[in-house]
Amino acid sequence: MGRKFCVGGNWKMNGNKAEIAEIVKTLVAGPLDPNTEVVIGCPAVYISYVRGLLPATIGVAGQNSYKVAKGAFTGEVAPAMLKDVGADWVILGHSERRQIFGETDDLIGEKVAHALAEGLKVIACIGETLQERESNKTEEVVFRQMSVLSKYVKDWTNVVVAYEPVWAIGTGKTATPEQAQAVHSVLRKWLVDNVSQAVSDSLRIQYGGSVTAANAKELASQADIDGFLVGGASLKPEFVQIVNAKQ
Repeated sequence: MGRKFCVGGNWKMNGNKAEIAEIVKTLVAGPLDPNTEVVIGCPAVYISYVRGLLPATIGVAGQNSYKVAKGAFTGEVAPAMLKDVGADWVILGHSERRQIFGETDDLIGEKVAHALAEGLKVIACIGETLQERESNKTEEVVFRQMSVLSKYVKDWTNVVVAYEPVWAIGTGKTATPEQAQAVHSVLRKWLVDNVSQAVSDSLRIQYGGSVTAANAKELASQADIDGFLVGGASLKPEFVQIVNAKQ
């Protein structure tokens, strides 16, 4: 059985009720490929609003959650809280969390483990910076990030990995389909060598980084690209075309 294509829309810190209603209207009108799993990552304060507007066929994700269930962590959100207001997914380890907020590989691993234990599905992000790519350290970086993840994840059933080259996020630069496929392919081999053949065969690996309607089809045609994590374009009507890239 093939891996089900999975497209996540990461709205980041964007949107208000009026804008969200318009985006949802576009998604509902679609039509969206029924063979593609769609997940919308919206700001935590709008999760219940978005869940109420979207059909049950579209998942809702928090964009972050903490590593414990409760406590004196001002401003943080627990996975159970996300579930309580209607989320079934959470995005963790996004490069912006790593770069801007200083989140370490181990903290991300702890967050992933706790989110899974609380019953959320996880989109776990990995990826290298431009400096790391230019120093030929892409594999070293993504293998390190995967190695830490694998320390915390014992069951990969509810995990999707998003490979996001940091240099291609919001820059308009996109890895070529060949560049993206090359990394996805070595990640799959890493999983065979370090986790299991079964996980390598079943784990969905998304590509993220300036995905648009113009490049989605070619990216989607690559053997080891199982979907996208889409930033800016997920706020626009073209997101429908990205979801339908496999058609």
